Amino acid sequence: MIRLDAIDHQLLGLLQHDSKQTNKALANKLNLSITAVYERIKKLERNGVIRNYAALIDPEKVSRAFIAFCQIKLIQHSEQHIKLFEKEILRLKEVLSCYHISGEYDYIIKIYVENMAAYREFMVTKLTAIAHIGSTQSSFVINELKNSTAIEL
Repeated sequence: MIRLDAIDHQLLGLLQHDSKQTNKALANKLNLSITAVYERIKKLERNGVIRNYAALIDPEKVSRAFIAFCQIKLIQHSEQHIKLFEKEILRLKEVLSCYHISGEYDYIIKIYVENMAAYREFMVTKLTAIAHIGSTQSSFVINELKNSTAIEL
């Protein structure tokens, strides 16, 4: 595990808020040289603290505003069944998040589609076509109160 100091925390907070900021702008905000900021960012990238940079897209603007969470229970919990399920779920473009969880269900996935009809089509033709699914339970988002990608440090 890498040790992060207060400046690293500040830098990560600034980058999480807006990763398109220039090193010069970041340097000014942190009272560091441009080179020091550049070196810190590279260190954070090398050590895997910063995994990636991405644009956050408004789901409504791209016809993917219907959000569902689907809990999935597998028939068996053998390594083979788990690996096959995970391989198949990674192929589904509608699934933006998938977590192997504890409790009554084995997985929870977050799905973005256009509408209820598209969700039904996804369930019937894609999700239930995956072998070894025993049962599913779906919940639909009524209103999004908070959806952040930033981890507070």
